Amino acid sequence: MGNFDLKREFPRLPLYPNFHQWKTWGQTLMDLHLNYETIQPHPLPQIQTATKENPKPKLKADKTTNIIAIDENTQLHNIPPLAWAYKLGNRSALEWILDQYKEKKPKDPTIAQRFNTYKFSDYKPQVIDLLQRVCTVSIRTMEIIQTMPNNP
Repeated sequence: MGNFDLKREFPRLPLYPNFHQWKTWGQTLMDLHLNYETIQPHPLPQIQTATKENPKPKLKADKTTNIIAIDENTQLHNIPPLAWAYKLGNRSALEWILDQYKEKKPKDPTIAQRFNTYKFSDYKPQVIDLLQRVCTVSIRTMEIIQTMPNNP
């Protein structure tokens, strides 16, 4: 198989001898990723490390201890190492979520004053739920990828 110019040719999928297995993997992966909002959340224990009235958000992952620090009060423990292996670009899907939900102060003072209303604490339960669901998706995705042969 060579390189294809998709402006001139339609994309083609090779018909491997085990095509139906590849179809099944593809369908399973598609279902996982399209239906992540309804997938069973991975049970990640929430540990209360403090009881501060207005805890500052941390949203940091520690892959060596398999812990995600949500804020000054809450941590998620027992992140399966396989969950870190599923990457979106150069970081795991879990790390990507943590970055997206961080509070960021706009540089423009007018925007910061008038429109910067996002507070992580308003979304904490939803973010924890999302992390648990993406943990499930990441684990199942990596399990499927690991069963695929390197050279079909």
